[in-house]
Amino acid sequence: MSSYASPLLSLPGAVPAEGQDAGVAAHYGDLFREQRSLARGEGFVDLSHRDVVTVGGPERLAWLHLLITQHVTELRPGHATEALILDAKGHIEHALYLVDDGETVWLHTEPGAAPALVGYLESMKFFYRVEVADRTAEFAVVWLPAGSIAPAPPGVVAREVAHGRELFLPRAGLAGFAERVGSPAGALALEALRVEAHRPRLGRETDHRTIPHELGWLETAVHLHKGCYRGQETVARVQNLGRPPRRLVFLHLDGSEVTIPEHGDPVRLAADGQEGRQLGFVTTSARHHELGPIALALVKRNVPVDAELLAGSTPAAQEVVVEP
Repeated sequence: MSSYASPLLSLPGAVPAEGQDAGVAAHYGDLFREQRSLARGEGFVDLSHRDVVTVGGPERLAWLHLLITQHVTELRPGHATEALILDAKGHIEHALYLVDDGETVWLHTEPGAAPALVGYLESMKFFYRVEVADRTAEFAVVWLPAGSIAPAPPGVVAREVAHGRELFLPRAGLAGFAERVGSPAGALALEALRVEAHRPRLGRETDHRTIPHELGWLETAVHLHKGCYRGQETVARVQNLGRPPRRLVFLHLDGSEVTIPEHGDPVRLAADGQEGRQLGFVTTSARHHELGPIALALVKRNVPVDAELLAGSTPAAQEVVVEP
């Protein structure tokens, strides 16, 4: 596990996150206030624990196009996209969040993923004029909510998407940026908004056999009409048959429960009780400032869409994310 600790953990009220988001703050003392602030377009989230990789060179887009699930040969400068790298059987290995600044592709990925990602990219360079670099030690990612008027520092690369704006800040400027913008929110607040928006995350909604169709990633990270890439055969076959083995669901959890289910807790039919057959597992749960306790879960494709479920021991009503 990484020993990274963000300098923003010294801010008043900061409580360190655990697990996948270790190294940054889980919250700064008031989870719901932080969520409401982000929903209003105020504040920022420290994502400096995430890994940063750059790909430079005149053939960077044509080369990446051959390796990832997204169509990027004509990616315009400043236009954000996301992509996956699959294994030979179509299982998800990496999730990439990209933007090109006209000379370099900047991307961030999950904490600790850069060494394996850079190793794979380096092995695929062959004769292409590209330069791959792990820039995690130099740059930190921060997230600004949609509607934020906080300006990016001069020269900082920004990745703008519908739900917010991500900045690739020089690490030396992280503390100064936090002081200027103010109203920091922790990783738990951002996770609650992510669950609300049904956005999957590698390592939370995925396991060793997850394919893109199960999570709705075909809509944002996979181009179905591009040339070959590793794992494309599985993507095409499942798309044509229309039968992914599992599907992502959104869960409204019983708010009367004191605790909420954890990642990996089993999902069963409520009618069968806790002794029933496991039909899936909870991927991410959160306490939302308006919706109350919510979660995402990955369940078998044939689970009825109107079935009441148990997430761990918590009753849950499901909402369809990926059609069966």
